[in-house]
Amino acid sequence: MSKKPEKQPESDIKIVATNRKARRDYEVLQTVEAGLSLLGSEVKSLRAGKANLKDAYAIARGNEIFLLNMHISPYDKTGYSGHDPERQRKLLLHAREIGKLINMVDEKGMTLIPLRLYFRGKYAKVELGVCRGKRAYDKRAAIIERDTRRDMEREMKRRK
Repeated sequence: MSKKPEKQPESDIKIVATNRKARRDYEVLQTVEAGLSLLGSEVKSLRAGKANLKDAYAIARGNEIFLLNMHISPYDKTGYSGHDPERQRKLLLHAREIGKLINMVDEKGMTLIPLRLYFRGKYAKVELGVCRGKRAYDKRAAIIERDTRRDMEREMKRRK
């Protein structure tokens, strides 16, 4: 009988890039961890922290999911055969997970956005969020709520 491998603790995660704009512009309904199919020079670039998730998104093609517009800078020490910085990268997920994600994204207004890119142990992972776009008034309401929460916390600290 084989034992199921235990999840590594959060402390073993080395974050490479985060998509801070995604949490502001989208309402994240669910998150999924996926592996990335990368070239050697891309892994070396990621280890150096040269990645950008700013305009990245994921789409489904057939029974596979691809990450588009994620920029990984070319590795400096690679010769003439470097990688294309914005090429499509295949996401590594179980077939069951892919089916669930495709069903969720088929709803109107839903999309897959990468929230952060990190190394878990020696493997590069991306945290995907199933997101719905926020309207301008939703963004304003979130800002007001955050400010009032901060004010309440300040007031509670002062009273102690």
